[in-house]
Amino acid sequence: QVQLVESGGGLVQAGGSLRLSCAASGRTFSSYAMGWFRQAPGKEREFVAAVSRNTYYADSVKGRFTIPRDNAKNTVYLQTSSLKPLDTAVYYCASVLGITYDYTNRRSYTYWGQGTQVTVSS
Repeated sequence: QVQLVESGGGLVQAGGSLRLSCAASGRTFSSYAMGWFRQAPGKEREFVAAVSRNTYYADSVKGRFTIPRDNAKNTVYLQTSSLKPLDTAVYYCASVLGITYDYTNRRSYTYWGQGTQVTVSS
């Protein structure tokens, strides 16, 4: 069983940045693909970014967000910049062991964190 704990959310003005963190339990963190999803009120959970051997980004965040990971710390980050009010959502970290065919699909992931709120004011 893998536990994921997100942190780093908060209130930020448009144009600002935040760094979200996701700390994972377990000894084989480097074997897991990691993803970030988000869910705004009244909307479905949507893909934001993922990292395995490669990195993957939703078109809406390309050039603004990055997903670095630190395997020594069992942590993946979501570094955000140029935030917009439309980025307001609860951000969730997810993981899956090994390789999956579709990192953008939430059903590909096995473990989920509890989420962290990001609110971007205009």
